[in-house]
Amino acid sequence: MTLIDSQPLIDAFLDALWLEQGASENTLAAYRRDLLAWQDRLAAQDEGLLTPGLDALPDWLDQRRAAGYQLRSNARLLSSLRRFYRWALVEGKLQHDPLAEVRLPRVQPRLPDTLDEDEVLRLLEAPDVATPLGLRDRAMLEVLYASGLRVSELVGLTLASINLRQGVVRVIGKGDKERLVPIGEEAITWLERYLRSGRAALMQDVTRAPVFPGRGDGFMTRQTFWHRVKAHALTAGIDKPLSPHTLRHAFATHLLNHGANLRVVQLLLGHSDLSTTQIYTHVAQARLEALHAAHHPRG
Repeated sequence: MTLIDSQPLIDAFLDALWLEQGASENTLAAYRRDLLAWQDRLAAQDEGLLTPGLDALPDWLDQRRAAGYQLRSNARLLSSLRRFYRWALVEGKLQHDPLAEVRLPRVQPRLPDTLDEDEVLRLLEAPDVATPLGLRDRAMLEVLYASGLRVSELVGLTLASINLRQGVVRVIGKGDKERLVPIGEEAITWLERYLRSGRAALMQDVTRAPVFPGRGDGFMTRQTFWHRVKAHALTAGIDKPLSPHTLRHAFATHLLNHGANLRVVQLLLGHSDLSTTQIYTHVAQARLEALHAAHHPRG
């Protein structure tokens, strides 16, 4: 199968992912990269996308490992290819799955960076709330930690998407899936204070949609918010490695540490698959083990 023959097949697969599962643009782009790289590899060996040799993928994975690719990278690649071939099998384009006997590399879950509760408190208290910018940042941090929103969801909040009386925000997550997320009394208090005393000082036109404006009354970028978080972490004396989703990770971990049900955390985070949420059980388990070792007489 040539490159020209393969492209419509890849496009059809990606269209199916988008239509049936609401896959995001980033997810679709990752699948496309994996499939095109696999197609090029096969073409160099005079093999087609639907007719790979039995040793084609194991040999490629071995070469990738020798070239320095991490085990996790190979596992993700194999996962992409398996999904494609399962789709092709269902669509009747194959009689059998050519990767059925290829084993997925075992990958230990990568624990997300997070903060303990004292560190979160210090971060939340870092902004100077005597200024409109500081008040905005405090409200953003409070809402983020109280809700577990993705940073993109936080900076995309509009006035119409928040209901302070009911204490919820409405967000559009990955795959354009809508969910209502409670934010708690403390976050509501800071959000009300910011809307009452800070937002107008940051905007020329307060009727514009963004709750947390960036420049020119427009939506703040994720990069701008991330720079603000790093600055406040420095003020708070937090020297841990942080990511844009550190507070989202802390939200999930602290809920589980305090006894929340995993299914509830999944719904709050907007994960379509419970297995995605289960990574946080490892974080919580590590915390419980540390507490046991530190405080139990036979720890």
